[in-house]
Amino acid sequence: MKEPFTWDDYSDQPALLQDKAYKKTMRKKERASLLYTLFSSLIILPLSILMMPFVKRKEINSSEFFSLGIDWQREPQETQKMVQELEIKSILLRFKLWEMDKLDALKTFILQNSGKKITLKILQDREHVEDLTLLKKDLHLIFSNLGNTVAMYEIGSTINRAKWGFFSVREYLNFYKVAYDLKTDEFPDIKLLGSEVIDFEFYFTVHTLFNFCKCKYDGVAALLYVDRRGAPENTQLGFTLTDKIALLSTLVWLSPKTKQELHVTEVNWPISHTVPYAPTSEHECVSEDLYADFMLRYYLLAFASQQIDSISWHQLIAPGYGLVDNREGIKKREAFHTYKYMYKTLKNAQFLRLDIKRGYYIFQVLIEEQLLQIHWSLKETTLNNEDFFAVYSKTGERLTQDIIDIGSSPVYVFITKEVPKHINASERI
Repeated sequence: MKEPFTWDDYSDQPALLQDKAYKKTMRKKERASLLYTLFSSLIILPLSILMMPFVKRKEINSSEFFSLGIDWQREPQETQKMVQELEIKSILLRFKLWEMDKLDALKTFILQNSGKKITLKILQDREHVEDLTLLKKDLHLIFSNLGNTVAMYEIGSTINRAKWGFFSVREYLNFYKVAYDLKTDEFPDIKLLGSEVIDFEFYFTVHTLFNFCKCKYDGVAALLYVDRRGAPENTQLGFTLTDKIALLSTLVWLSPKTKQELHVTEVNWPISHTVPYAPTSEHECVSEDLYADFMLRYYLLAFASQQIDSISWHQLIAPGYGLVDNREGIKKREAFHTYKYMYKTLKNAQFLRLDIKRGYYIFQVLIEEQLLQIHWSLKETTLNNEDFFAVYSKTGERLTQDIIDIGSSPVYVFITKEVPKHINASERI
């Protein structure tokens, strides 16, 4: 990467910018764009909050909702084995513009997984942000080589963090427009995702969706992390995860710049005691058990919103935040088995409802005409294991005890026959 930007191979992200004078100078240069970000959000965000109740849910394709981020260069043979084991149909890959010499290797990996729906996240560096001619040349090479073997191209990432190379939304829009013009002029069949704001900083999202740039998106990508708030049900400025999704979906619905698709292309929790591989400080890290719990609950809450088209768990192999730890061989964490059972069970599910009562959650779907409830609670409690229940843990282990503990770890409850009329399935707390 072009100085003063450097890449941290441990956490798979750029290192923090140490040159504060440089950051200050660049932000001053982009003052007009930053002011537009501020004032446009003061208009659009209140309007969007008012419109949130009127946005209709979509019918989400469950088979494509569950996606998985994969580092195609890390442990390639083991990666391929685990992708086959998980039987996942949608994967997300990253490609760094400063590693164009690895395009052929990427193409080989993509062709090996040609039966899967592939999203390619194209990561920028400062050189490509500044040199749009170089960007056009390299994007043309990517689109020419990969074409429709990639279902969606995600243009740019984490645009509201200076260490990733953008100092304003104006710079991002200029960057994205190069890809959009190539699509318009030469590659009309490719699909482009844009916006790509990280965290609950939707004032940047507003600017990407309401502007005067002569470009449009085929869908909106977001990095909707909530890890700094602890559990996914926790609030930020009064907004739960469900509220954040609803607001983001409303922005997409109101925007004239995009089709009505919304993809969370990266989310995770950092794992305790994995420094320097954890992408945040130890304060935000959680245990491996909570990591699996929180991620499963995030998926269930997002699926219940029926407003997110796909979520990519970031990622398969990563010591600091992945399903698998590869520091001393291949160690499949509990989260690996949690993801495997979640996908196996819910990939063809039809969502029915989500009931919440005093911190107790019951997520309900139909699977081949059979009712499945998934229970969890923010306070430890119990559930009677009725004779018409088939109960499984988050990793797919059968639970046969008479009293089932309900807490942080979601429990799968299959209703094996008709529920007696005197029992309300959503009130067995």
